[in-house]
Amino acid sequence: MQKITAAITGVGGYVPEYKLTNKILETMVETNDEWIKSRTGIDERRILKGEGLGSSDMGAEAVKNLLEKTGTNPLDVECVICATVTPDMLFPATANIIADKVGLTNAFGFDLEAACSGFLFALSTGAAFIESGRYKKIIIVGSDKMSSIVDYTDRTTCVIFGDGAAAVLLEPNMEGLGLVDSILKSDGSGRNFLHMKAGGSVKPSSVETVMAKEHYIYQEGQTVFKFAVKGMADVSYELMERNKLTGDDIAWLVPHQANLRIIDATANRMGLSKEKVMINIQKYGNTTAATIPLCLWEWENRLNKGDNIILAAFGGGFTWGATYLKWAYNTK
Repeated sequence: MQKITAAITGVGGYVPEYKLTNKILETMVETNDEWIKSRTGIDERRILKGEGLGSSDMGAEAVKNLLEKTGTNPLDVECVICATVTPDMLFPATANIIADKVGLTNAFGFDLEAACSGFLFALSTGAAFIESGRYKKIIIVGSDKMSSIVDYTDRTTCVIFGDGAAAVLLEPNMEGLGLVDSILKSDGSGRNFLHMKAGGSVKPSSVETVMAKEHYIYQEGQTVFKFAVKGMADVSYELMERNKLTGDDIAWLVPHQANLRIIDATANRMGLSKEKVMINIQKYGNTTAATIPLCLWEWENRLNKGDNIILAAFGGGFTWGATYLKWAYNTK
């Protein structure tokens, strides 16, 4: 019997209209355009404006875009997995809220939280469902409203993050296309260097935690940078070696958009020229779980059936990983 693989058969995306530029940030916090660009590669980031809007609203728009482009009936979707660190609320799952907003009434859903590696972890999880033969259509969403947990008086973090969402459709493939291999890693000791202090069961929300600004991102930048450079580069190279791939075999590297220097280090380790690397950090900043699928959304019309693609990420926790896939279709 021929092996079932899980292939991406469509990509949808959404970014908010409002652009928070480096020039605007200069008026909000002690920083400047040159400092931000030289350290991160970011020119601007999108911010979701409007009362009562959250990650599900962006995720729903991305899924609508995906369904329209692929001609998929919402009632045929069987599962929705949402990767996010900024859920609408602790429960119910943002995946279920997205499903309700888009009419995916036959789908079960759940959230997966692995910080910036969330999309890769969710993709691997969804692929296992497809490969089991039980499911035919699964949507993976990466959506984060990072502006909701960013302290805009902290110049070390507020320049990095933006808001956005993107989604992919996973379907069975019998041609050997789709997800081929993944290496996923985590090290919980990394929580000391990148986390949100309050709001969980260890330190529930209180007047004191709010006043102490403990519901914002806390990051020890230099430590995270060192771990990220090594983690993303090493795991991507390991994945290539395991699958007997060289830089010449790879059509595209799709890296998590955290920092341009981390992206460059990963590409160099893999022996790839910059022309083979998807980079949109200058426009969107770090949208956490949305960065990788947003790249696929923007580059979709440049992807060809059979292309060897490596997805790579590193996130808080620490979490990191790389996925090797063969692109399954030519864009019409």
